[in-house]
Amino acid sequence: MHTLTLRPPATPLSGHLRMGEPVGPDRIHATSTHLVRGDRPWFPVMGEMHFTRYPRDGWREQLLSMRAGGIDVVATYLFWHHHEEHRGTFRFDGNRDIRAFLELVAECGLDAVVRIGPWSHGEARYGGFPEWVQHSGTRTRTNDPAYLDLVRPYYERISAELNGLYHAQGGPIVAVQIENELYDQPEHLRTLKNMAHDAGITPALWTATAWGMADLPADEFLPLYAGYPESPWDDAHPEWARHNRIHYFFTPLRDDHTVGADLRRKPTAGKGPDLDRYPYATCELGGGVQVTYHRRPRITPDAVAALALTKIGCGSAWQGYYMYQGGSNVMDAATTMQESLDTGYTNDLPVVSYDFQAPLGEFGQVRPVYGLLRLQHHLLAAAGEQLAPMPLVAPDRSPEGLDDRDTLRWAVRTDGTSGMLFVNTYQPGGEDLSAHSGVRFRLDGPTGPLELPTHAVDIPSGSYFAWPFRWPLPGDATLEWATAQLVTVLDDTVVLARTAGIPVEAVLHGVDAASMRSPHATAEDLGDGRTRLHIENPGTGTLIDLGPLRLLVLDEDTARHTAIGDLWGTRRLVVGHHLHLVPDGDTLHLECGPQGGSLLVHPAPDHPVRMQDQQTDRTDSAALRLREAGDNGVFTRFEIDAPADVPAVDLTELSTATGPAPQRAGGPLHRAAAPAPEEYTQGTVIRVGIPPEAFSQAHRLLLRLDWTGDAARAELDGTLVADQFWNGDPWEIDLARHRDALTNGAELILRLLPFDPTAKIYVPEDLRPTEPTVHVTSGRLVPVYRGALTTTAP
Repeated sequence: MHTLTLRPPATPLSGHLRMGEPVGPDRIHATSTHLVRGDRPWFPVMGEMHFTRYPRDGWREQLLSMRAGGIDVVATYLFWHHHEEHRGTFRFDGNRDIRAFLELVAECGLDAVVRIGPWSHGEARYGGFPEWVQHSGTRTRTNDPAYLDLVRPYYERISAELNGLYHAQGGPIVAVQIENELYDQPEHLRTLKNMAHDAGITPALWTATAWGMADLPADEFLPLYAGYPESPWDDAHPEWARHNRIHYFFTPLRDDHTVGADLRRKPTAGKGPDLDRYPYATCELGGGVQVTYHRRPRITPDAVAALALTKIGCGSAWQGYYMYQGGSNVMDAATTMQESLDTGYTNDLPVVSYDFQAPLGEFGQVRPVYGLLRLQHHLLAAAGEQLAPMPLVAPDRSPEGLDDRDTLRWAVRTDGTSGMLFVNTYQPGGEDLSAHSGVRFRLDGPTGPLELPTHAVDIPSGSYFAWPFRWPLPGDATLEWATAQLVTVLDDTVVLARTAGIPVEAVLHGVDAASMRSPHATAEDLGDGRTRLHIENPGTGTLIDLGPLRLLVLDEDTARHTAIGDLWGTRRLVVGHHLHLVPDGDTLHLECGPQGGSLLVHPAPDHPVRMQDQQTDRTDSAALRLREAGDNGVFTRFEIDAPADVPAVDLTELSTATGPAPQRAGGPLHRAAAPAPEEYTQGTVIRVGIPPEAFSQAHRLLLRLDWTGDAARAELDGTLVADQFWNGDPWEIDLARHRDALTNGAELILRLLPFDPTAKIYVPEDLRPTEPTVHVTSGRLVPVYRGALTTTAP
C-alpha cells in the first residue's frame, strides 16, 4: 500500500505583489499560490510562438491550431534586432508587425504574454541586440545610463505598438516579461520595469525568468521557471544530461540551475526568490529542444508529455511551453540572425531553422506530442480552476535520489479533501523506470481514509497520468475516485479516459446504482449513497447512463486524438485519425495527407455537413471529399478522402562528397563549430526536381528526406532557404512556401556533408555512424491537404 497524508493548504498571501489590476469584472491578479481572474482561480496554459519567425499569412492558422491544442495564452518575444536593426529606423511591418499579430491573437480568443527584452536570447544573434547596441561600448544589461538611453526609445516605440491591447483595455495582453535569464542585476530589472511603465506599458502582470537562483527584486515580478527533457547547451558527452532527471520526479523544487548556465559570467550568488510569496509558474517547459551543432538530442513525444504532466503534479499553476510552435529565422537582414560561436556564444545554431522539435513544427507540421499534451490541457480546462490553488503533497515514501528508478513516483495535489493523484513511470535517455505490480493507494485525511482501487493494479513502465478523487461532478454527485483521467464535462456528460491499460473503476457518491444503464459496466451499491462501477472496454461507445449524470469512458488512443471546442452551436468532441482538427465556431478546419482519415463527432451535428475548399469557399473544388459512414459508438462517423496519387520527386546527384568538413572549435567553451558556408561545396550535391502538378490542391508540400550525415543546406537559385543539423530525424522543407519560384524554373539544390564520427558532436548513440557517412535513404513529397466542414440548415 502506497500511503500519503492529505493536508489543507496554507492561506495564500494576497495584495503583496506590486502588480495586478485593481478593478474590473475580469480582474487579473496573483496570490502567493495561484493566479486569479474574475475572482476565480485561473490556470493558464501558455505556448510560445515567435511571430517574426513564422510567415504572416500563416499566423491565424497556427494560432487556431494552438487553441485547438488547449493553449489559451500565446507568449512571444520581441527581438530588438528584428525591429531596429539600424538605429532610429524601426520596422513593425510584414512579419514584424507585433500589433497585427496581437490583434489576431485576440480575434482567435487567446491571451498574450509579450517578452519585450531588451535582451531576449531565444537563440538569437547577440540575444536579440542589434549590432549597434552590442558594439555601443556601453555596459549592456546594467543600469549604465548610456545603455538605458539606447533602450528608452525602443521601449517607447514598443509602447506605441501595444497601446490599447492590454487586458484592462479589452485587449489580449495579460503579462509582460522584462529581460531574460538575468540572474545578478535585480536593480536593473527594477529600472527596466519602471522605464517600461513610464513609457506606457501597463500589463496586469509582470514576469521575469528566475532559473539559476536568479536574484529578482522582491514582489516586483512573478518568477517563471523552466524544465527541459534534454540540454543541447550542455557539452557533447555521450549520455543523456544527468541533471534533466529531476524533471521526472514529483518535487517542490522549481529551479533548474543548468538552464542558461553556459551564458553566465560567474556563479550565481543569490538564493533565488522566496517561493512562499509566488505561485509556481513556468514559461519554458520544453515543447522540444533546439539542436545545437555540438549536441543534437532527439526528443520523443513521451519525454515532453511526461515532463509536462509531472510539472502539473509538482504544483505548477501556470503551464508554459517553449517552443510550442517552431519557426524559421529572419533572413532579410544584413547579418544572419542565429546564435553562433562567431558572435561569442557557446553554441552554433542552424542559420535558418528554429524548428525546436516543437508540437507544431517549423512549417506547421502537427507532431504526435501535440495530441499527448492536448489531453493534459483538456484536464486543465476542466479542472484547472479547482486544481490551481492545490499544492503538492508528497507520499510517505519518495525516491531516494536521481538514480532511484525503482521507487514509485507519485504525489497528490489537494485542498485537504479533494484533489488529483499523479503517477509517472517514464524517464527518457534509455533509463526505463520500473513497472509496479499490485499497486494500491491510501490517502489519510481529516475526512477519513480513502483507499483505491478496490483491487490492486499493475502500473507499467512508461506511463504517466492523473486520477481524480472526491472530485465534484455536475449536480450533487461526487467522484470519490476513479482509475481514469478526467477529460472534460459536456453538460451532464463526464468524459474520462482509461490510463496505461489499467482497468477502469470508479466510485461515485450521490448516484443510485439501480439507475445505471449500460452494457459496458456493472454497478454495485456500497451504501451511504455510494456506487461502485466496473467499466469494461472503454471506447467510443462506452456511455454509462446514471440518471441525471452520464459517463463516457474513452480508450487511450481515442482520447489522444480528441479535440474539444465550440462547433456548430455547441461544445463537441471531435476525434481525428490521420486528421488534424481545429474546431472554430461554424467551421471545423481539418488537414490530412494523401491517406485521408476518419472523423468522429459527438454530439451528432444537427444539420447536414459539407466540405468546403478554404481557398475558394466552394464545395465542388475541394481537394478533400466527405463521406458519412454511420455511427461509431455514440459518435457520428465521417470518412475523409484525399487525392491519393502523389508524384515522385526527382533527386539527381550532381556530385559526391569528398569528405567531412574540417573540424573546428570556437566560442568561450571551445565547442565544435558548424561548417562554414563555403565548406558545403565539398558535400554531396543533389538537384531536386518537383513536378508542377505536385503543388495542385496541396496546402503544404513537404519534401521529406531520410538521410544520414552531418549538416545540410537547401539553396533556391543560390539563396539559402532551409538547413538542418542531422540528429536522426527526417529533414522536412515546405516547398509550398516557394511555389511560385519552383513552378517558374528556380533550381533547388541540397548540399549534404558527411558525419565525422571522430568529431566532438553528440547524436543518439544508436544512430552514430562509425565511419564518415553521408547517405540519402529516401526522398519523397508529402502533400498536406486542408479543408473545412460547415453545416447547412435545411
